[in-house]
Amino acid sequence: MDWVTAGIGLMGGFTGGLLGVGGGVIYLPLMVMLKGMDTHRAVGTSLFVIVFTGAFGAFFHHKAGMVDVKIALLMGIFSIAGVWVGTKISVNADPAILRKIFSVFLVVMAIKLFFTK
Repeated sequence: MDWVTAGIGLMGGFTGGLLGVGGGVIYLPLMVMLKGMDTHRAVGTSLFVIVFTGAFGAFFHHKAGMVDVKIALLMGIFSIAGVWVGTKISVNADPAILRKIFSVFLVVMAIKLFFTK
């Protein structure tokens, strides 16, 4: 068994269930840093793993009454267009640029979240 991969999955699943994050925020950087995976493959693998994380997380949160189904469905429908455009750009982008964009995005979101009341 590959314990590094299992650990990444465990950490991503835990943060996914706890905070609603996991895919890009946890899986992607850890696959690149710990597994030496190239950015494009890490993005695709992360999206694939999110299917499992998201399905189980959504089920358990819905069971606890913590899902606004109307908002989730609307966001889900429109996310299809967003992921289509994002994927078209991502698969043709320089991996180094993708990592920089991702890093800046994480820093900006962390600062914004930290200072939001």
